[in-house]
Amino acid sequence: MSQHFDLIAIGGGSGGLAIAEKAAQFGKRVAIVEGAKLGGTCVNAGCVPKKVMWYGAHLADAVKDAPDFGVHASGGGLDWKKLVEGRNRYVANINDYWDGYADRLGITRIHGFARFVDARTIAVGDQHYGADHIVIATGGRPIVPRMPGHELGITSDGFFALEEQPKRVAIIGGGYIGVELAGVLRSFGTEVTTVALEDRVLWQFDPLISETLKENMEAEGIQVHLEFEVAGLEREASGITMLASDGQRLSGFDQVIWAVGRAPNTRDLDLEAAGVEVERNGIIPTDAYQCTNVEGIYALGDITGRDPLTPVAIAAGRRLAERLFNGKPDSKLDYENIPTVVFAHPPIGKVGLTESEARERYGDTLTVYETSFTPMRYALNAHGAKTAMKLVCTGPEERVMGIHLIGDGVDEMLQGFAVALKMGATKADLDNTVAIHPCSAEELVTMKEPARRPGQGA
Repeated sequence: MSQHFDLIAIGGGSGGLAIAEKAAQFGKRVAIVEGAKLGGTCVNAGCVPKKVMWYGAHLADAVKDAPDFGVHASGGGLDWKKLVEGRNRYVANINDYWDGYADRLGITRIHGFARFVDARTIAVGDQHYGADHIVIATGGRPIVPRMPGHELGITSDGFFALEEQPKRVAIIGGGYIGVELAGVLRSFGTEVTTVALEDRVLWQFDPLISETLKENMEAEGIQVHLEFEVAGLEREASGITMLASDGQRLSGFDQVIWAVGRAPNTRDLDLEAAGVEVERNGIIPTDAYQCTNVEGIYALGDITGRDPLTPVAIAAGRRLAERLFNGKPDSKLDYENIPTVVFAHPPIGKVGLTESEARERYGDTLTVYETSFTPMRYALNAHGAKTAMKLVCTGPEERVMGIHLIGDGVDEMLQGFAVALKMGATKADLDNTVAIHPCSAEELVTMKEPARRPGQGA
């Protein structure tokens, strides 16, 4: 005989925890199925441990830059073991919090991996559990292409398991994870080579951001190889060698990191037993309310193929709980204009449309403002990471449709400007805001001259 719940969340990551928490607060009987630690990828092998390493890397950079400001400082090398131990303690504290919080809310925790028996029943091991509502929130896993020698590389999971700092690293992939790990490792003194199949790093971002990022990466000593199609890895006496499809060889690496994307964790759920539609790539299609094609079964987070970001999964989960259990039938997440940040060196932020996306949607009614400069953080240094900013505006009222930033501090400044864009701010609204001086953020409310594009009048 199976236990029955109002809600079962399959996956104890951001989305699953969010809906389970809200449902329990509404007095519902809730269970979470999770085979590892609560918190999911974000807490255990993603955002949180990555950000700890990122802060450590910035402290290392500050030590290098301090003498130019008259501050006597010396690095003395990195104690990788101490950093990793501190990071792991921090993550463990978050795990402990979620364990205790779930218990206080009365959430039943089921350890293991779920598979569907039918549209209202799952099995975990030999036990069956039923629910009126079942939410799939199983997240993703790193992709490792099947090619000769693929096992010689590690993924982001392997990066967080490293017990020693690698001396010479190749990172395959120029997306979020690839550029973030490249920046962290380089700041710690590792020799870093980044290769990407595309013709730009962060190709899905506005070109101004991608190009400035590449310039900053190369200025920091990162070797960047674009349009590099990896065909295999080999172990040689000098280390690991990367082979390209065009015959290029890059050699001598003690670690190679696969950072070519993530795939949905859906293949072992026996979705066909419940009749849930799933695409060939593992994505579960949903409507605007997170509903799958089967009544009573929902999907959240990365497995839906929309904005694979922790806050998105949390927001969608909370709104779904409001709709199911709190009498708000119209509650759903608005997926338009979601801000995102890449913790590169320096960080990157964007919200809204890129210039090309806006031009495709609105034609030639665009006005674009942009600027680039070296911020005061590097006023006394011989070199420093460049900051660049772009505002994409449309119509005679110049409504702000896109904000694109790279530079020190943009990760913090974007949140407030994202609110403004979401509320429909115009360029005049930004102009009418008194600047805070001196800081980089003031550039967003002081840009005057539109950028000129080929074919546009003077």
